[in-house]
Amino acid sequence: MKVASASLPTKYGLFKILVFKSKKDNLEHVALVKGEDFKKEALVRIHSRCLTGDVFSSLRCDCHEQLQKSLQKIGKAKNGVLIYLNQEGRGIGLVNKIKAYALQEAGLDTVQANEQLGFTADTRSYEIAAQILKDLNIQKINLLTNNPDKINQLEALGITITKRIPLETIPNKIDKIYLMTKKNKFGHKLKLV
Repeated sequence: MKVASASLPTKYGLFKILVFKSKKDNLEHVALVKGEDFKKEALVRIHSRCLTGDVFSSLRCDCHEQLQKSLQKIGKAKNGVLIYLNQEGRGIGLVNKIKAYALQEAGLDTVQANEQLGFTADTRSYEIAAQILKDLNIQKINLLTNNPDKINQLEALGITITKRIPLETIPNKIDKIYLMTKKNKFGHKLKLV
């Protein structure tokens, strides 16, 4: 359910910021909307919150770079949406994500660390993202993603993905293992690792 909206001028262009509150878990999620005519496919990025990457520019992941690239591309598009989901750490929350970091420092990969903490490898759901798109009257999208699970979940929820647009970043020496795990264990479409 949409609970707030305003205009949001950014260095990437003028967006409308919409805040949605999930009835299921009471979490707040954000949509940055560019344009108004969504009769054709909209350029869409669905981005799960990553405080360490998005805000603090952590080198452990590619989240910051993916967010910046997405905002650049959507800002240049006639119509687009960035959906920012409140799903920190593949859905395990900030505290558990930092605990997972400690386990990774001891030699585990992302999947092993989450499982050691008692979670599945990825607990995220894109149900709220599909609902936000439907609330915006968007049925067909060009999706900025490397994640096949995101595609599968959205299509199962009634969103037509006309085109997948790769969103690769150049690996650094710290996030290379993380990116290899995404490719090898989650099936992410990555060429650079």
